[in-house]
Amino acid sequence: MDRMIYTTMTGANAAMQRQAILSNNLANATTTGFRAELTTFRSVPLEGAGSSTRVFGLDATSGYSDEPGTAITTGKPTDVMARGNAWFAVQGLDGLEAYTRNGALEVNDQGQLMTANGLPILSDGGTPIDVPQNAKVSFGADGTISATEPGQDPINIGRLKMITPEAGAPLVRGDDGLYRAADGNPLPTDATARLADGVLEGSNVNAVGTMVDMIAAARQFEAQMKLLTTAETNDKTAAQLLGLNG
Repeated sequence: MDRMIYTTMTGANAAMQRQAILSNNLANATTTGFRAELTTFRSVPLEGAGSSTRVFGLDATSGYSDEPGTAITTGKPTDVMARGNAWFAVQGLDGLEAYTRNGALEVNDQGQLMTANGLPILSDGGTPIDVPQNAKVSFGADGTISATEPGQDPINIGRLKMITPEAGAPLVRGDDGLYRAADGNPLPTDATARLADGVLEGSNVNAVGTMVDMIAAARQFEAQMKLLTTAETNDKTAAQLLGLNG
């Protein structure tokens, strides 16, 4: 059997995986604070007896695009957008600290400040933030949180924890869509991080560019499948010739 079948199979599988990542990016083109996942192809030489004339094609994730998304003005006091490369700290479903650019916040029925998808937003002390009952929440540029109850003056109830990853140590995207440090440990609060209130950051996915990449990935997959068909035809022809010679 021609070994081309195996090498072509890896190329088709890599193209299919790339298509899946691009599809996920496109599906999140309108998701607040979403970061487009990047993909690359790499060649892995096939080791074994004889000369190394064949390679496997593998798809690898090279991280995410750190390009800022479009600023969307909402005028809602609990909508905030991290400036620069700052991130908001939240408590993930696993109970550990994670980071997001999604600043669509709200107060739940228990009086906790949460993200729109139900995750507790954390203070600079690393704990969830409780809001007084019936109080209206507002944010300062440095993440300071003020709560105003009817007929009373605003009171300071804490400060959002915002972090800024170092240039040489980018965050790693988890399967839950949240980001964490490479070693999994919480990052320190960045006292210089700033936010804008009444604004949300949109997705940084380029919908048109992603669709073009999806078409290219589909054509690449088709080319790999044609090679598989060619290998099958060659195998059948060789079997027929051997049968005649026998």
